[in-house]
Amino acid sequence: MFVTSAFAQESAPAVEGGHTGTEADTHSGTGVPAEAHGVFPPFDPATFPSQLLWLAITFGLFYLFLKKVVMPRVGGIIDVRNDRITQDLDHAARLKGEADAAVAAYEQELAEAKTKANAIGQQANDSAKAEVEAARKKVEAALDQKLGEAEARISSIKANAMKEVGTIAEDTASAIVEALVGGKASKAEVAAAVKSVAW
Repeated sequence: MFVTSAFAQESAPAVEGGHTGTEADTHSGTGVPAEAHGVFPPFDPATFPSQLLWLAITFGLFYLFLKKVVMPRVGGIIDVRNDRITQDLDHAARLKGEADAAVAAYEQELAEAKTKANAIGQQANDSAKAEVEAARKKVEAALDQKLGEAEARISSIKANAMKEVGTIAEDTASAIVEALVGGKASKAEVAAAVKSVAW
C-alpha cells in the first residue's frame, strides 16, 4: 500500500538519529537493509547459487515436459502427416498407372481402328476395281458382239453390193453397147466382158 510522505510524517512518531518512523518501517517491512537498495537482486552475487539451482531445476522440468509431452505429440503429428503423404503419393502413382494404361489402351484401339479402316478401304477399293473390271469386260464383250454383228452385216451388204455392182455393170455395159454399136449384145457376152475387167 502506497503512503504519501506527508501522511507518513504525521502518523509516524519521531525516531532517534534524525530518521522518521516511515523510513524505519519501510526498511523493516521489506527486510532489506537500507544500504542494499542500490543492487538489482538477480545481479546480486550473493543470490547466484540459488539462481543457478532454480535454473537447473526449471530447465530439467522443462526438458522432461518437452520429452514426455510435447515431442511425442509432435512426432505423432509428423508420423500421421508422413503416412498421409505416403498414401497420397501411392494414390497418385496408382492413378498415373491407370491413366497410362488408359492411354495405352486408347492408342491400341486407335491403331486397331486405323488398321480396320485401312482394311475396309482396301477391300472396298478391291471390290470396286473388281466390279469395274467385270463391267468393263461385259461392255467389251457386248461391243465385240456388236462389232462382229456389224462386220457380218457389212460383209453381207458388201457381198450384196458386189452382186448388184456386177448386175449394174452388165446393164450399163449392155446399154453402152446398144448406144454405141446400135445392136444388142447377149447377156453372156456382156457378163464375160464385165468379169474380164472386174477388179
